[in-house]
Amino acid sequence: MNQMKDTWKLGGHEFTSRFILGSGKYSLELIRACVENAGAQIVTMALRRANEGGLANILDYIPKNVTMLPNTSGARNAEEAIRIAHLSREISGSDFIKIEIMRDTKYLLPDNQETIRAVDALAKEGFVVMPYMYPDLNCARDMRDAGAACIMPLGAPIGTNKGLATKEFIKILIREIDLPIIVDAGIGRPSQACEAMEMGAAAVMANTAIATAGNIQVMAEAFKKAIEAGRLAYRSGLGRVREDRADASSPLTGFLRDDEGEA
Repeated sequence: MNQMKDTWKLGGHEFTSRFILGSGKYSLELIRACVENAGAQIVTMALRRANEGGLANILDYIPKNVTMLPNTSGARNAEEAIRIAHLSREISGSDFIKIEIMRDTKYLLPDNQETIRAVDALAKEGFVVMPYMYPDLNCARDMRDAGAACIMPLGAPIGTNKGLATKEFIKILIREIDLPIIVDAGIGRPSQACEAMEMGAAAVMANTAIATAGNIQVMAEAFKKAIEAGRLAYRSGLGRVREDRADASSPLTGFLRDDEGEA
């Protein structure tokens, strides 16, 4: 199996890394180090961080070969998301946009219906639209049909580090939606990112798990390696699971008798 050929595409762009790095929760000075340790080729950017205090510009901290993924963080409906997308494209020069629309301020769950509206409008304008959504098959189909480049279901409520709380629903999307499924939000450990990749996800996005780690750069590298391991396991074909009985790893023709060797 040739790992060099294991690429994936979004909006006509080809990537080898399957780790999308969120940049919203750590200092700008650490972003470059995290990108390098994570091996990330896509990094998110919130419009409000593009010019912090009129001085520090996030674009100055991102290597030039990395694809910027602006998001619509802060949008409460499709109209606000569309406006933020237009502003983000002007600032970043990127046609990529991650749609985040949340009316709920406690659990920060995405509004799937408003997201579908935003996807439809922005895809028609030539954006590479990446919708963050609650893993609902019908809504995922609507987003696909509206022109989404991928589907980004949450693993757990954003920022919680609870892991794959919606695992069974994500599995359905992986089986039924013929677009890259990128697990986003709630992933708290490298092992959880590995599990998502073993399920067949195209990529994983993480932010809080890295930003809140004791050593941010080392955790970024840990996620990178876990995602690579999970992808390799998926491509290799995971072994079967038996529920009814045990299965000896070596052939058995019978158990040794207690009186073996006695006259």
